[in-house]
Amino acid sequence: MTASHRRPLIAGNWKMNGSLKDAAELVQALAKDLGSVGHEVIVAPPFTALTVVGELLKKSPIKLAAQDMHWENAGAYTGEVSGAMLKDAGCHAVILGHSERRRLFGDTDATVQRKLKAALAHKLLPIVCIGETLEERESQRTFKVLETQVKGALTGFAPSDLSSAVIAYEPVWAIGTGKTATPEQAQEAHVFARRQVAALYGDGLAQGMRILYGGSVTPENVDSLMAQPDVDGALVGGASLKPIGFLRIIHYQAAVRS
Repeated sequence: MTASHRRPLIAGNWKMNGSLKDAAELVQALAKDLGSVGHEVIVAPPFTALTVVGELLKKSPIKLAAQDMHWENAGAYTGEVSGAMLKDAGCHAVILGHSERRRLFGDTDATVQRKLKAALAHKLLPIVCIGETLEERESQRTFKVLETQVKGALTGFAPSDLSSAVIAYEPVWAIGTGKTATPEQAQEAHVFARRQVAALYGDGLAQGMRILYGGSVTPENVDSLMAQPDVDGALVGGASLKPIGFLRIIHYQAAVRS
């Protein structure tokens, strides 16, 4: 399968931003001016806004995602949200293992794997995040980190289980810093991640799996990133909070990928 057969995905991660009013206004502006789009578009509001945004998206092609989930269905897990709850709120997808979850809240490859299993059980499209820190890149450990994270999260499944799974490569040093991996750096990391999936489950699954780039994606750099043959979309942070800018990212202009 070539890049042209992988349906691009643009996802907006709103993180911990906005009131219910802000969320409603943002998604209404996106839906109103979205126009025709052939690829998949997802927004991930804070938990408190999921049902409000979900209701507003019912007649829109934009799909709803959550920013995290717990691996258990229910129980004494104060502050957590289960896959069943996300489905009840109207979610189509969920982000797992974001670098901020790993760095600030203790998510590990093992917990990401458990969350991935739960997401698949609830038929949520999982967006599994991987990526290296600046220290790891400067010490030439980027590929080792990516190998460990891909294996840690994706090991233990049947290939058919992962047919819907998405990987998001996020160089941690580029998240919210204004720094962006060059298109060549992004392509190199995506190729490597795809090879790790192939080593685990074969080239067929690897070639079909979408790998997104995340890390200060902007209207100014999205075209060059999306022109790379192994960059299948973008996981967008701050720029997804501004309707005009995010719409420009959604309607990126890139050469046809082979």
